[in-house]
This record gives sequence, C-alpha cells and structure tokens, in this order.
Amino acid sequence: MSRAGIVEPSSGLLQLSGVLDYLSGSALREQGGRLIAASQARVCVIDCASVDKSSSVGLSLLLAFMRDAQAAGKSLVVRGLPEDMRELASVSGLLEVLPLET
Repeated sequence: MSRAGIVEPSSGLLQLSGVLDYLSGSALREQGGRLIAASQARVCVIDCASVDKSSSVGLSLLLAFMRDAQAAGKSLVVRGLPEDMRELASVSGLLEVLPLET
C-alpha cells in the first residue's frame, strides 16, 4: 500500500499523493488544513495527479480543504483529479461543486 501525503512544493501548490482512505484521511485533513492556512498564496491549487487510489475519503478531504481555503480568505482549485475520484464525484453530484481546473 502506498503512503499518503500532502506537501507544498511551491507557494500555493499542494500535492496530494498516495492512497486516500480511512487510514490516511485524518492526518491528511490536519496537514492540508495547516498548509492552506499558512500558505502565502491567494489561490491554493490541490494537485491530485499523484493520488494512487481513493475512497470517498478523498472527496471529503477536498470538500474540507475548500472550507479551509474559504475560512482563510483564499480561493481553491483542484487539478489532476484521477478517474476513480471523478467517478465518485459524479455519482455523488460533487462534480458541480468541486472547483475543478478546466
């Protein structure tokens, strides 16, 4: 199983990676919230291209990160959403809610 993580390699760019599930969700939630709050960027981009696999926890994280960004007065954009996450978002009606990069 792949380790999950979230890092900010450059200002405003947060890279989410690994397997997003109930084992990794809590730590990612805390870490991502801290990174968003501390970022100097006005727009935070969550890059999901390195996510190996995701349960509904991945979508929950993205929704939580949207709330974190809003609370910090920042915009959030999601890029590189993997197919499994896109399918879950479609079934649950979240494709219209998530701020996906076009």
